[in-house]
Amino acid sequence: MDKKKNISMAVIKRLPKYHRYLSELLKNDVDRISSKELSRKIGFTASQIRQDLNCFGDFGQQGYGYNVKDLYSQISNILGIDREYSMVLLGAGNIGQAIANYTYFEKLGFKLKAIFDINPKLVGIKIRDIEIKDIDTLEGYLKNNAIDIGVLCVPSRSAQRVCDILIKNDVKSIWNFAPVDLIVPEGIHTENVHLSDSLLTLSYLMSHEE
Repeated sequence: MDKKKNISMAVIKRLPKYHRYLSELLKNDVDRISSKELSRKIGFTASQIRQDLNCFGDFGQQGYGYNVKDLYSQISNILGIDREYSMVLLGAGNIGQAIANYTYFEKLGFKLKAIFDINPKLVGIKIRDIEIKDIDTLEGYLKNNAIDIGVLCVPSRSAQRVCDILIKNDVKSIWNFAPVDLIVPEGIHTENVHLSDSLLTLSYLMSHEE
């Protein structure tokens, strides 16, 4: 049995934070770091860090700690960013434009290939040299281009319909910013980013302060 298949989603959700902090350490020319030192920086306990990393192999050495460059490379591989992914963006409103203009995604290997919108006033406009296409041309585009990820920034009323078009045309992963939970078949990966949920969580924490 593949050990990695039994790793909890909680551990997987912590990996991007390790990746981000290790990237900063590399930029600051840090060669090695102990789990205790990493704990102070990242906010997880040293025990939690060791347990998380042990899910994927033996990366550290007792008395030495972790080689930052090697650990960063290993976590990059674990996260799957040792390759490039092609993305299409659906919806060029405020959130869609912000995502399209965020160049760090490209540095991680996520390449935005096309942008689609229903608004005729937006069609033809370019964002970072990518021309916004009419949403009606989406299916034809997908039939002729292999796309890994669909980024949904459309209104909730349109999200499921657009999602279905993506899935029908072999897009296996959906990054969903629409304020609705999508219905997808088994084998389709979805990651929901509901901004209001995060804000309401913050509201709860503020309103229950002692």
